[in-house]
Amino acid sequence: MSEFKKVILKSLKSKDSSLSNAQNQILTLQQNPEKFKPFSASLRAIGVNSLKPTQLEIFQVNLGKMCNQVCTHCHVDAGPDRKEIMTKETMQLCLDVLKANPSFKIVDMTGGAPEMNPNFRWFVEEISKLNIQMYVRCNLTIIRANKKYYDLPEFFKLHKIEVISSLPFYSQSRTDKQRGDGVFKSSITALQMLNEVGYGKENSGLTLNLVYNPAGAFLPPDQKALENEFKTNLKKDFDIEFNSLFAITNLPISRYLDYLVVSDNYEDYMTKLINAFNPSAALNVMCRNTISVGWDGFLYDCDFNQMLELKVAAPGSQHLSTFKSEALLKRTIIVNNHCYGCTAGAGSSCGGAVA
Repeated sequence: MSEFKKVILKSLKSKDSSLSNAQNQILTLQQNPEKFKPFSASLRAIGVNSLKPTQLEIFQVNLGKMCNQVCTHCHVDAGPDRKEIMTKETMQLCLDVLKANPSFKIVDMTGGAPEMNPNFRWFVEEISKLNIQMYVRCNLTIIRANKKYYDLPEFFKLHKIEVISSLPFYSQSRTDKQRGDGVFKSSITALQMLNEVGYGKENSGLTLNLVYNPAGAFLPPDQKALENEFKTNLKKDFDIEFNSLFAITNLPISRYLDYLVVSDNYEDYMTKLINAFNPSAALNVMCRNTISVGWDGFLYDCDFNQMLELKVAAPGSQHLSTFKSEALLKRTIIVNNHCYGCTAGAGSSCGGAVA
């Protein structure tokens, strides 16, 4: 039995919300171009006519939209009611691409809760044979959601997986507000279990990174200062250690976009993002060295474009079954106004600040 009480929320898709439709999200982002300068125009202003890839280094795989949580800011619109899940056959296509393209150095597994995919462990074991670094984006509570997940820390350790875990804050009230009643307590227990097997401990070789997302319509503070704050408080209150903190800006997509619209914060938030545009961050966005793979095998420039159903602009190479590295390296990366979230301030990526 899970140790936290799920917030009684449904995904936007289950509620048949207009913003569950990717095209409606794009239309919202493109509205009022006189007030909200198009992202492509901001790029041209710094001499970048189009974003191009630098390399194919990170292979980010969405193993499904099923999740044991329904978080208010989720750009995936994940939840227990989402049944989209990557099949073993599609996983095999992933493995085939990785074998044929040694430029990929990292496999970044995400969801939903990737561990809920019934073939998750098989997939990890097969990737291990390829000697490629693995990341898993673990929401922490999945470790305590059911007895069959209790051994995940040991499984992660066995395969030397780098664990990247979301923790909205080091206090219960702010965490539970964003993720549901009891999530903080369950997350703390999971972090202690990861520490017990060596994760986050000095010289263990087992990396445990935390992810911070703002709970409201504001940008994250300085990443390093916030990391020190998290480390001090988690160590003092719970004897928890971790390696790094990634401060990630919430992008105006899916449930977070819905929150912005419903709370009448959309215009203010977009204005903040646009005013904070950083040319240095724009040149270091994660889509330049990443390929994002959807649960159904289609290819995207990034996880955010995936949720907007914006497939890569590489005709003939938009699916794992037709993967062509040459075409993908020559493609133009698709941008829209949500991209301001990756270029505001110190920038933002799945690995935190970029500038």
